[in-house]
Amino acid sequence: MMRHAAVWMGFACAADVMAHGPRRGANELERAGMEGREGPNGREKCRSDSRLYSFSPETKEKLRKFRLGTSRAKDAQAIIYIIDAKTQEIRPEDDEIYSKLEDLADELPESSPRFILLSYPLITKDGRPSVPYVLLYWLPENCNPMQRMSYANAVELMRTSAQVNRVIEVETDDDIIDIKDKLTGSG
Repeated sequence: MMRHAAVWMGFACAADVMAHGPRRGANELERAGMEGREGPNGREKCRSDSRLYSFSPETKEKLRKFRLGTSRAKDAQAIIYIIDAKTQEIRPEDDEIYSKLEDLADELPESSPRFILLSYPLITKDGRPSVPYVLLYWLPENCNPMQRMSYANAVELMRTSAQVNRVIEVETDDDIIDIKDKLTGSG
């Protein structure tokens, strides 16, 4: 049962609008235990990403191990993450680590967003080896609007939890395969 979604001055998120309706009065907020969370004009602030989405301890450990284990990698390494629709947990889609970008692109769904952690060894323009560690935000053009909002709300939490400095939005298989151009700044 979906109610209409609206953004009020940056203080409402899709999940709150769907869960609580488009507007709540002060008495309703007090009954819900949410007093003090109103934004301007008495509107409810969006729940923080850290409360809306979660990582299990196992997933946090996998994030840490992947980040540390790929820092000196000789080949590209990528892992796909999803948001579980029932639990709102961000977790690996499976335990596979992709070393070929073509294989990674083939595994991505055509109509659902995903997060991809990518470690991609390359040589910089001045000849130094570098291993950028980035978050690819897979957002195909024809994805479900509710999933699009869900992933958009979680992208910053995923970025900080994975400890990446750069998020790159990708929409097509070619964007994935040609990611080196974006990493080197030539694309």
